[in-house]
Order: sequence, then structure tokens, then C-alpha cells
Amino acid sequence: MTNSGYRNLRPRVSPKAAAGGKWVRRIKRSSILWKIYVILPLTCLLACSQSSPGGSNGSEQGGNVLRAALDNGLRVVIVRNPLAPMVTTVVNYLVGSNETPVGFPGMAHAQEHMMFRGSPGLSAKQLADITAAMGGMFDADTQQTVTQYFFGVPAEDLNVALHIEAIRMRGVLDSERLWQEERGAIEQEVAQDLSSPEYVFYTKLLARMFRGTVYAHDALGTKASFDKTTGAMLKKFYDSWYAPNNAIMVIVGDIKPEEALAEVKKLFAHIPAKKLPPREQLHLEPVKPETFQLKTDLSVGLAVVSLRTPGYDSPDYAAVQVLADVLSSRRGDLYGLVPEGKALFAGFDFNTLPKAGIGQAVAGFAQGADAEHLLKEVEAVLTKVASGGVDADLVEAAKRRRVADAEFQKNSVFGLAMAWSQALAVEGRQSPQDEVTAVEQVSVDDVNRAARKYLDLDHAVVAVLRPQPTGKPLSSKGFGGTESFTPEQTTKVKLPEWAEKALHRLSVPASVVHPVVTTLPNGIKLIVQPEDVSNTVSVYGHIQNNPDLQTAKGQEGVDRVLDQLFTYGTTSMDRLAFQKALDSIAADVSAGTDFSLEVLAEHFERGLRLLADNQLHPGLRQKDFAVVQQQVAGTVAGELRSPGYLVGRAKNMGLFPEGDPTQRQATVATVSSLTLQEVKDYYAKVFRPDLTAIVVIGRVTPEQARAEIEKHFGSWKAVGPKPDVLLPPVPANKPSTTAVPDPSRVQDKVTLAETLGLTRSNPDYYALELGNHVLGGGFYATRLYQDLREKRGLVYYVSSSFGVGRTRGIYEVNYACDPPNVSKARAIIQRDLKDMQSSLVPGEQLRQAKAMLLREMPLSESSIESIAEGLLSRVRLELPLDEPTLAAQRYVELTAEQVRSAFAKWVRPDDLIQVTQGPTPE
Repeated sequence: MTNSGYRNLRPRVSPKAAAGGKWVRRIKRSSILWKIYVILPLTCLLACSQSSPGGSNGSEQGGNVLRAALDNGLRVVIVRNPLAPMVTTVVNYLVGSNETPVGFPGMAHAQEHMMFRGSPGLSAKQLADITAAMGGMFDADTQQTVTQYFFGVPAEDLNVALHIEAIRMRGVLDSERLWQEERGAIEQEVAQDLSSPEYVFYTKLLARMFRGTVYAHDALGTKASFDKTTGAMLKKFYDSWYAPNNAIMVIVGDIKPEEALAEVKKLFAHIPAKKLPPREQLHLEPVKPETFQLKTDLSVGLAVVSLRTPGYDSPDYAAVQVLADVLSSRRGDLYGLVPEGKALFAGFDFNTLPKAGIGQAVAGFAQGADAEHLLKEVEAVLTKVASGGVDADLVEAAKRRRVADAEFQKNSVFGLAMAWSQALAVEGRQSPQDEVTAVEQVSVDDVNRAARKYLDLDHAVVAVLRPQPTGKPLSSKGFGGTESFTPEQTTKVKLPEWAEKALHRLSVPASVVHPVVTTLPNGIKLIVQPEDVSNTVSVYGHIQNNPDLQTAKGQEGVDRVLDQLFTYGTTSMDRLAFQKALDSIAADVSAGTDFSLEVLAEHFERGLRLLADNQLHPGLRQKDFAVVQQQVAGTVAGELRSPGYLVGRAKNMGLFPEGDPTQRQATVATVSSLTLQEVKDYYAKVFRPDLTAIVVIGRVTPEQARAEIEKHFGSWKAVGPKPDVLLPPVPANKPSTTAVPDPSRVQDKVTLAETLGLTRSNPDYYALELGNHVLGGGFYATRLYQDLREKRGLVYYVSSSFGVGRTRGIYEVNYACDPPNVSKARAIIQRDLKDMQSSLVPGEQLRQAKAMLLREMPLSESSIESIAEGLLSRVRLELPLDEPTLAAQRYVELTAEQVRSAFAKWVRPDDLIQVTQGPTPE
């Protein structure tokens, strides 16, 4: 569960990633720092809906979209998307932190948490068991004016998800006892976010940009306010705002819309509407210019210029969207600071609220660099655009990309559901297409007028986040503290009749992924999966490589320099010409050992030609090398002293023997001494077709895909014998503890880990995975969540995983908690691991874990990207491409004794290393 617009999204610190790569473009709601989520006031939304089929009683269907409004005011939109046999439901309640009582900014967030603590007719334990058995893909978030609850379930379990949401819409328990149990977890979440300097910056920015209004705070809340909150207060808040006439339901997936609507009517139609309280009106004052500085635990610094921009209801909104895209263009002057060597990365983001938004120009700088000079450079770019206008070609490119984005949204079931929720419940529109239509009508004059009006540096809030080095990590052998906790028996609960039959089904799901596989003459493995959910084609490729093994001694960091140089074009096109060619077809290309293309189907050949040119003929020019070398050296200098990097290094030092290849590290000296020829030599050695796999997925036939791949990649030849890219096996590690100081954190991030003797081909892997889904794979329903969060409130989150490859394996547990609770939580984790080794998992828990794993299979195929990544992962591990189906058959047949035996054989609870980041654990 997440609290608000800020989702712990940290800026990517490489120029390549921050320059507008696919994660920025395709995930529309992400940002360089954070994203603020909001919703239009209900009065405006109702007014908009009066002219919409979704705003009147009855229903209307067009294409794959069915809209309806029930008599009690619940609005429903159902979108058919047959990508995978799964469905996503999103219930959007039009209430958030803007509606909280004075002095209790986190009440909407607290109520979101309490929706998982039970309702009349559905206990928290029943809810946890049901959601886990459906695959464990569920979550919720609280934003400033909307609270969302989402499920991703196999399509055949839609009825179960709808039952849950109907029960929760009818009522919630919100007892004082349950609130006191949940309060510890939500306060841990507060501590987690307050441990992020970027979040602290976000809160300070809101307070300055929207002083004296409900926009001045987000939805997280404070420990002090939660200490004063009672169950009765939460129940009053729920009774006031949680109602069908204050909600919008979005359902997207492989379903028959009419049948889904009939089920919605049966379950929701009799829930009574409520009279809603009035909403506070917003009265914005002009922004007072201000400059402030903060410290950050990032390895690089941030220079940020923030400006007030229009809200969703403004006629200028579409023009400012285009302006933001123009400012972020790789062909624009703001990003131009990167190839000029003035910034590590740069971009512009536009985060919107109903009546106003925040536009942010962000640039990264190396530790010790002149941040004030960089700010002047950023401000000069903004001033130039405001006074001189924008390039008309960049405007057209931005508009083309917005149109393409709408098509790419269809490539993810969950992404499409969230796009519809964003449009209807957050922006007050009638469909995602409304935004595209508005953008298409934007002219260059509109963008220039918006630039003059909103790029107003006289009313800007300017901030510098400076990286601060951490202290030296403190290491010791073994684990110092011991605590004893008596195991608690979890009481089995009977599921409701509507869930019992569906969730006791343990059948192997049918996969919809049936690729055509060929090996080209030069060794490329080509995997083609035709899909027609959108008019797009995506290409994903991977070259098996390992910089720790393939980098010459003294050249550490050469792979990072090469990776950044790919963004500078090809031998036939410089950086600007290459980007212009991509813009002309609204394509995204990323080159490297992991490479990709996203393009509309009609431009597949042109896009593939550009990808191949970038991948096989990178520019690698001396002047670009000089800039990138300096940038990587500056990044490395800060990285070596940053807490995040030191945590990773401490983990490798604790797990692996001295001299292990993973312990090699780039330094300022190794990067600064590199030559361009050494970079070219590394490229020639690593980039080989006989170690490459390519997945082509989308509106394309296998024959067409093969012909185009052979045309553009067929001349690529390997030279010399294949290199060894597999790390050697390692012995079992010894226990140790390392504390990495991080003065910015109030909470400790904790990693417990150990090496495993097994590899991915060992059949015991499946027994360990099944056991892990008993232990930590399903939120409230699993043992670690029950013991650490629900019963004791020691942590906000805990995760456990087996990372097993072809030569090595690692078991890892991650959690975050207050310093006094580090050892308490660890002791409980060790106790639960030992219990897995000594006792048989009860039959009901084992069945639930099997159900979760089986239902994860269709959920893992719910996006084009996840399908492709799954196929490439199986190639890397030398597994059959239909391994998920084979694994499902194994899971069905596994016994409790096989699980116990595997944990007893491979897991060593007393040999876990411990690495903490934050205050010294007590």
C-alpha cells in the first residue's frame, strides 16, 4: 500500500536513463522525482459526466468499452483487453488527503490501511487468505483527492474480486483494537518516507507552492496525528466519503463486458448512496520566490527549479503538457546541458493538481560540482524558451509521441486500467483519448503563449539537494543480539462460500504465450510472439555478458562509459540527427547489452533499422567520449561514498570470498585513465550475435519479424571463441553484520542474506519457491507479514526471495524498521526459517501457496514487456520457454515433506549476513 503521489521514485542518475528513455515516456505518471496524483472536485466531475454515457443511468457500449451508471451513482467502465487471461479492477473513491480533518492530514491514508483490516462479513484473515490465493497482486494508494484499490486476478476469479470490493463498499470494521494493531505499521511507513531526502524535499515544495491550502500537504500523515487518531474517527471518515455515488469502478481484461457488468449490478446495485459533505474550496495565492538547500543520500546532487503551472481544468493544460515534453526533448536545450558536460542528466516534468500544478526543471551534478552555476544554466534555458519560443518541429514531435503513448497503453492490462482511472477519476475526463484529442489541437502559438505565462522565474521555488558522504561502514563477525519468540499457531479460518470453491482450484493454467523460435545463421536466437491488442511492435534483446569477468584489469567502469555513449548516435548520424529520426516516427530506442525498440506497427521496419544502426554502429566519437568519461568519473566519485552503494558493496563482501569478481569496482582513477580505443575494444569483445536473444512481440507475423531481423542484424558476425560470462560457484558464507551510516534516515533498511549451494537446474528450487510463498510471498497471508507487521507492527514491509542462477544462488530477506526493532525482527525471521526446516507446512497453508503460484502465471503475462522479459530470462537461465507451465505442474505435485526437506538442506538461518542502512541498530 502506498500513501500518496510520492512513491519513493528516485531519479535515475545516468544521462541515458534520465534523458527520456522508455520508462519516462511509456509510464506517463512517473517523473524524475515524484508524481502528485489528484482528482477534480466532485461537482466538476458530475458536471462533466452529464454529457457522457457513463454519467447517466443505463449503459452504452462502443468497441471494447462498456460504460454504465447504477441507480445508486456508482459509475462503471469495462474495457476488454485479451492480452492475457486476467483482469484488473480499480475502485476509485473520490476522497483523499484534501478531505481530511484539520490536524489529521493522514486520515484518508489511515482509512486506506484499515480497509484491509476487515469488514462486516469479511475478516482481515479471510481477506488476506483470499487475496493471496488469487495471486497476491493487489494494492491501494491514497492521493490528494482520490483513494484507489486495485486487484489483478485471473479472469475466472473476477467474481471473487468484485465480492471483496462490494463488501468493503458496504462497510468497514474500524474498531479501536484493529486500528491500534495497524497504527504501528503505518507509522513505520511514515518513518520510511521521512528517511528519504527526496520525500522531505517534496513536502517542503508542496508547502511553499500551495501555502495555506489543502494542496500544501500530501496524504502520508504524521506520527503525532496518528497517535491522536481513533477508530471512531476513522469510521466517521469512512461513513462520510465511502459511497457508490462517490466512486468510479474500472475493469480491464480478458472478459465479456456485458457479463462483467451484470455481476457488478448484482453485487453493488443495492448499496445505498450517501449525502456527501461539502468540499473545501481552493484559493491560491501567488508563489513567493524562494531558494533552499537540503542534503541527500543520493550519489549525485539535484538542482531543481519549480514553477506553478495550470491544473487539469485549465484550458492551458494541454499546451503546457506539450511544453513540458518539448523542454524534456533530447533535442532541446535543457537536455543539451548533458552532452555539453554541464549536467549529468536533465529534464522537465509537469505534475498536475486540479486547479494548479508544478513544473520542474531538474538537472543532476556530481558531488563537489558548482550547483549554483548549473542552476543559472537551467534558468537561462527556461528564460530563452519563455522569451524566444519553441522549435515548431519539437512541438510536432511531442504531439506524435502523445498519440503513440495512447496506443502503447494497451500493452499492459494493469497499465490500461490505471490510464482509464487516471482519466476518469483523477483528471475528470471521459476517456484517455480526450487528452490525446486536446493535445492534437495544440498549436505552436499555444505552446509559446504557455511558455511566456508559466516559465515565470520571478515566482519560482529553487532548491539544491547536495549529496553528503556517509561514514565508514562498521563490520563485525556474526550477529550480536539474540531474542526469543515463541511460535504462534495461526488459526485456520473458513472462507466465504463465494470464495471457497474458486480458490480451492489447483489446476495448471493455460499459457497464452506460444512463441515461434528460430536461430539465425549468425547465432541470434529469435523469439516471435504475435499480439494484436494494439497497433504496435516491441523488440527486446539481451546479450549475455558479465562486466566483472570481461573487463580488463584497470579498466573498471568501461561498460558504464560505453552504455552512455550509445545515446550519442551512430557512425552515420550524430546525436541530434538520430533523435530526430526517432521523433519522426514516435519511436523509442535503447541500445546496449539490453536493447529495445517500441514503435507503431506501420513504422516497424524504420524503427528496427534505427535500432540496428545504434546497436551495431554506435558513434563512439572522441568528443563525446571526453564528456561521458568526465560524467561517469564524477558519478563514481559520489557513488563510492554514498550509503546505497556501500550497502551493496557490504553485501558482496559479506557473501562472497575475498577476490570474487563481483567485488571489483570502478573508481575515479580507472574511469579517468580509459581511452576511447579501450572502449571500442570492450564493445568488440562483448557484443556478439551468438550470445544474443531477441524477442519481437506485437502486431507482426513470425515471417515478417524474421525477415526484418535478418535484414538488419544478419550481417552481424562474432569474432573469436565465446567468452565465459558465468561467475564461478562460491562456498557458503559466514555470518557477519555491517552497519552503513546514513544520517538522512530515521529508519533502518535491513538486508539479511546468505549464499545457497544449489543452482537453477536443481529440482529443489521449486520446493524452495513454494516454501517461500508460505513464508513471505503474499502480504498479510504469509508468515513473515503476519508475525512482523500484522501482529507486532515492527515493520511496514518485509520481502523474501530466492535469487538462483546457473552457478550461484542467494536467499535474501529485506525489511525496514526503527533501530530498536532490527534485532527483534531478525530473531522472528530466523525462528520462522527454522520452523520451515523442522515442521511440515499445514495442508491449508500449502494449498494457499500453491494457489498463489499457479495464479501468478497468468498475471505474469499481463503486459507485453513482462512477456518479453520472461522469455529473455528463461533464455539466460537455459530453461525451456514453456518453463512456467512445467513449473506449475511441479508445484501441484509437491508435498509438505519436500518443502521441509529443501529448507533443511539448503537454508542456514544462523549464517545470514546482516547489512543495515541508517542509524546504528540498537
